[in-house]
Amino acid sequence: MNPIETLLHQTPVAILDGALATELENRGCNLNDDLWSARILMEQPELIHQVHLDYFNAGADFAITASYQATIEGFARRGLNTEESLALMQKSVKIAQDARDEFWAIESNRTNRVRPLIAASVGPYGAFLADGSEYRGDYKLTEQELIDFHRPRVEALIASGADLLACETIPCMIEAQALIKLLNEFPNTWAWFTFSAKDGEHICHGERIADCAALLDSYPQAAAIGVNCTSPLYIPSLIREIKKNTNKSVIVYPNSGEVYDPETNTWHGETSCEAFGLQSKDWYANGARIIGGCCRTTPKHIREVKNWTHQ
Repeated sequence: MNPIETLLHQTPVAILDGALATELENRGCNLNDDLWSARILMEQPELIHQVHLDYFNAGADFAITASYQATIEGFARRGLNTEESLALMQKSVKIAQDARDEFWAIESNRTNRVRPLIAASVGPYGAFLADGSEYRGDYKLTEQELIDFHRPRVEALIASGADLLACETIPCMIEAQALIKLLNEFPNTWAWFTFSAKDGEHICHGERIADCAALLDSYPQAAAIGVNCTSPLYIPSLIREIKKNTNKSVIVYPNSGEVYDPETNTWHGETSCEAFGLQSKDWYANGARIIGGCCRTTPKHIREVKNWTHQ
């Protein structure tokens, strides 16, 4: 059974968590690093546990693991061998599971709630490059090369017992094709697919989000289709384009609206998520059924979503 559809039979809106890496920065972590939040997996895993817990307490029905930037190639730069790298990826799932179990063990937390799911993050190839190309998708790899790159991490995350995969911040259609075809090797696995978009109709590499939704619609293992790490201002239009091309549930978790500069590892521009709760209501009205936040969003934003969905 598709775990997202199962969950949505119990609640009209499923709530995702918000940012992990930028929330770790808010708590004093230095993530000016090619490994980004994956570095904290190595150094301060208890902080990741606490962030997951805070999102559950804010209302999240999902935890997205700290494996977005975790790759064998990236860890190899730090001197880790393949076994150590795969163990760290699996540790990201265990941390989230432990936080979920700690939260769920308290009886009052189970009132009017569904048991949260663990979504193991599979970031795009560009995240490993750490040069901002996850927002461009111009890596010039073949579909088979992308399948081979993603396979070890996907295999490790599935083996760790995550409830599903979060194939997220996908900038180009060829990477979505590679990932959905890779899932053929793991027939009992589900994944959501979320793209990074540059406007209300196109993903970052330039393909139409409508075409991406149509591509994935025919694959049963695509549990939901949507958008993440994109300005909140583009979300309503993107939801409508997706809805026209698939009957699968639509998932959105935009960033704060600021723009990331990979040269300096800093964020610039105006935030456009001051009224996150109100905006998320609009996303629901347009057809989104799984809603959360990406970079620069916080437990406060997730609580705003929970406040109107649980009135």
